[in-house]
Amino acid sequence: MSETQSSATLHFLCGKIASGKSTLAQQLVRGQQAVLLSEDTWLAALYPGQITQLADYIEKSRLLKSALELHLVTLLQKGITLVLDFPANTPEQRQWLKGLAEQAGCSYCCHVLNVSDEECKRRLAARNLSGENPFATSAEQFDLITAHFSYPSEEEGLVISGR
Repeated sequence: MSETQSSATLHFLCGKIASGKSTLAQQLVRGQQAVLLSEDTWLAALYPGQITQLADYIEKSRLLKSALELHLVTLLQKGITLVLDFPANTPEQRQWLKGLAEQAGCSYCCHVLNVSDEECKRRLAARNLSGENPFATSAEQFDLITAHFSYPSEEEGLVISGR
């Protein structure tokens, strides 16, 4: 990464569904002067009832990222630390997030949560019952989405914090 120009830090999260990304995001915000942006919150507000399958999510997520990118870079350039509760679960997603920090000239950290599928499914079932997340995800959908999941590789050159 080139020399940083902004005092801000961009935090983003890699972990399977129900691995604790949103919980960690809340902890990061409480621990610093940071602003939290949650992809699930934005998608639920902008596209109510329109995300019913993986293809819907991919399309709407792409639109949201396109709309927010310049704004996020500007906030980072202004010295505002951001915690993006957007999944960093594929190399492409991680590259987009890292690219925000690079455009802004700020530091970043990819927080990686390594939780087993079994534990994630247990948490997911409890989360679905609680209604705390705007999207209920079935065990079958978990398996479908997790098939696309990957942990960061050394080749990605990321600054990583593991939990």
